[in-house]
Amino acid sequence: MGRMVIACYRPKAGRESELRALMETHVTRLRAEGLATDRTPIQMEAKDGTVLEVFEWRSKAAIEAAHTNPRVLEMWSDYAEVCDYAPVNTVEETSDLFAEFEPMGKT
Repeated sequence: MGRMVIACYRPKAGRESELRALMETHVTRLRAEGLATDRTPIQMEAKDGTVLEVFEWRSKAAIEAAHTNPRVLEMWSDYAEVCDYAPVNTVEETSDLFAEFEPMGKT
Protein backbone atom coordinates (compact mmCIF):
# COMPACT_ATOMS: atom_id res chain seq x y z
CA MET A 1 0.00 0.00 0.00
CA GLY A 2 1.26 3.48 -0.87
CA ARG A 3 2.50 5.98 1.70
CA MET A 4 1.57 9.65 1.30
CA VAL A 5 4.20 12.07 2.57
CA ILE A 6 4.59 15.80 2.97
CA ALA A 7 8.18 16.87 2.41
CA CYS A 8 9.36 20.39 3.24
CA TYR A 9 12.46 21.99 1.76
CA ARG A 10 13.90 25.35 2.90
CA PRO A 11 16.05 26.75 0.10
CA LYS A 12 19.48 28.00 1.06
CA ALA A 13 20.10 31.68 0.31
CA GLY A 14 20.36 32.27 -3.42
CA ARG A 15 19.61 28.62 -4.27
CA GLU A 16 15.85 28.91 -4.85
CA SER A 17 16.01 28.39 -8.61
CA GLU A 18 18.23 25.33 -8.22
CA LEU A 19 15.74 23.83 -5.77
CA ARG A 20 12.90 24.47 -8.19
CA ALA A 21 14.85 22.75 -10.96
CA LEU A 22 15.36 19.67 -8.76
CA MET A 23 11.67 19.67 -7.89
CA GLU A 24 10.77 19.33 -11.58
CA THR A 25 12.33 15.86 -11.74
CA HIS A 26 12.10 14.63 -8.13
CA VAL A 27 9.15 12.26 -8.30
CA THR A 28 9.91 11.25 -11.89
CA ARG A 29 13.32 10.05 -10.71
CA LEU A 30 11.77 8.15 -7.82
CA ARG A 31 9.33 6.53 -10.25
CA ALA A 32 12.19 5.48 -12.52
CA GLU A 33 13.59 3.54 -9.56
CA GLY A 34 10.20 1.94 -8.89
CA LEU A 35 9.83 3.81 -5.60
CA ALA A 36 6.99 6.30 -6.19
CA THR A 37 3.49 5.81 -7.57
CA ASP A 38 1.95 7.50 -10.61
CA ARG A 39 -0.12 9.80 -8.39
CA THR A 40 0.51 13.40 -9.42
CA PRO A 41 2.57 15.23 -6.77
CA ILE A 42 1.44 18.57 -5.40
CA GLN A 43 4.05 21.29 -4.92
CA MET A 44 3.48 24.54 -3.09
CA GLU A 45 5.35 27.39 -1.44
CA ALA A 46 4.94 28.88 2.03
CA LYS A 47 5.22 32.59 2.80
CA ASP A 48 8.80 32.12 4.04
CA GLY A 49 9.86 30.40 0.80
CA THR A 50 9.72 26.85 2.15
CA VAL A 51 8.69 24.45 -0.60
CA LEU A 52 6.24 21.69 0.32
CA GLU A 53 5.62 18.61 -1.75
CA VAL A 54 2.95 15.95 -1.27
CA PHE A 55 3.67 12.71 -3.06
CA GLU A 56 3.14 8.98 -2.74
CA TRP A 57 5.84 6.38 -2.17
CA ARG A 58 4.95 2.94 -3.53
CA SER A 59 5.20 1.40 -0.03
CA LYS A 60 6.98 1.56 3.31
CA ALA A 61 9.51 -0.87 1.81
CA ALA A 62 10.10 1.57 -1.06
CA ILE A 63 10.92 4.33 1.43
CA GLU A 64 13.42 2.03 3.12
CA ALA A 65 14.90 0.95 -0.24
CA ALA A 66 15.48 4.59 -1.17
CA HIS A 67 18.00 4.88 1.66
CA THR A 68 20.34 2.41 -0.08
CA ASN A 69 19.62 3.31 -3.72
CA PRO A 70 22.69 5.02 -5.22
CA ARG A 71 20.67 7.18 -7.65
CA VAL A 72 18.35 8.38 -4.88
CA LEU A 73 21.27 9.05 -2.54
CA GLU A 74 22.91 11.12 -5.28
CA MET A 75 19.68 13.08 -5.78
CA TRP A 76 19.37 13.67 -2.03
CA SER A 77 22.95 14.94 -2.02
CA ASP A 78 21.97 17.44 -4.72
CA TYR A 79 19.05 18.55 -2.54
CA ALA A 80 21.34 18.96 0.50
CA GLU A 81 23.45 21.43 -1.47
CA VAL A 82 20.51 23.75 -2.19
CA CYS A 83 18.11 23.30 0.74
CA ASP A 84 17.56 22.10 4.27
CA TYR A 85 14.82 19.62 5.09
CA ALA A 86 12.25 20.93 7.55
CA PRO A 87 9.58 19.22 9.65
CA VAL A 88 6.12 20.14 8.39
CA ASN A 89 5.12 21.55 11.80
CA THR A 90 7.83 24.23 11.49
CA VAL A 91 6.05 25.80 8.49
CA GLU A 92 4.04 28.70 9.93
CA GLU A 93 0.92 28.10 7.83
CA THR A 94 0.45 24.60 9.25
CA SER A 95 -0.78 26.11 12.51
CA ASP A 96 -3.82 27.52 10.67
CA LEU A 97 -7.02 25.48 10.58
CA PHE A 98 -6.94 25.69 6.78
CA ALA A 99 -3.30 26.10 5.76
CA GLU A 100 -2.93 28.03 2.50
CA PHE A 101 0.05 27.99 0.15
CA GLU A 102 1.03 29.33 -3.27
CA PRO A 103 0.82 26.61 -5.95
CA MET A 104 3.99 25.72 -7.84
CA GLY A 105 4.64 23.97 -11.11
CA LYS A 106 2.07 22.97 -13.65
CA THR A 107 -1.61 23.32 -12.89
